Amino acid sequence: MVDTLWTHIDQAIAQALGRTFRSQTPRAIGGGSINEAFVVSDGRTQVFVKLNSVAHGDMFAAEAAGLRELAIPKALRVPAVIAEGKAGRRCFLVLEFIEFSANGGAIDRFGEGLARLHRHTQAQFGWARDNTLGATPQINTPHRLWPDFYAHRRLEYQFRLAADAGYRGTMLRDGERLLSDLGKFFVTYRPCPSLLHGDLWSGNYAYDTQGAPVIFDPAVYYGDREADIAMTELFGGFPPAFYSAYKNAWPLDDGYQVRKILYNLYHVLNHFHLFGGSYARQAEQMVARLSAELQ
Repeated sequence: MVDTLWTHIDQAIAQALGRTFRSQTPRAIGGGSINEAFVVSDGRTQVFVKLNSVAHGDMFAAEAAGLRELAIPKALRVPAVIAEGKAGRRCFLVLEFIEFSANGGAIDRFGEGLARLHRHTQAQFGWARDNTLGATPQINTPHRLWPDFYAHRRLEYQFRLAADAGYRGTMLRDGERLLSDLGKFFVTYRPCPSLLHGDLWSGNYAYDTQGAPVIFDPAVYYGDREADIAMTELFGGFPPAFYSAYKNAWPLDDGYQVRKILYNLYHVLNHFHLFGGSYARQAEQMVARLSAELQ
């Protein structure tokens, strides 16, 4: 079955490249907690291959679509999608292999590039398809009003996952109030539907050997640009020069320091869903802080 799988992958790569491709021994590398990952070469071209069970085929298709969407503005380097498909009980995603620099790169280019990415907009919030945040479904049904989209497609969905998992703490009661009053955070602030990476933490960017920033593993949708910036602050790993470059290109609006708690609540709730533990307490504290802002 392994030989059949790689034969299918070779054929898909060959069709994309327009020439024969016969992979040499795949080299396994870190693929995160969800996928297996390999670097594959035929002696001429190296590619990056992700594997998972066939049940995750839609996840790979959504990732491929997200990478193509992020490439449209040409604001930051994004791995090119080469091929995707299924073979037996496995699905695969083949991407351009980008060699990363061990010495970092131009952080100011990253901040400026992200601002350019965010200036790529569409008419409504959301996206043409659903995708995933980690392994969690992310609902992107478009809506013209950002507070409604964020309340129902993001926070309400995560609160429901917590309840379905047996959580019975104060967060759900206070969260219900938060959802009903969410529009109060946007009385004077009117975000536009910016193209977002959607999961922009320090593990999802790097630099190529020329020092250019590269972004990958997205959870793409169109939303408030502050949601991406807030995520960069949640777990750290972004130096001050990144924020300076971004703000020089596109200053943040008043009230961001409160709204970033609102946006990071979504990610903390998702971590609670995926990993449990102390994330429940962190989410409770964030909901309480946001509720206090609404008094």
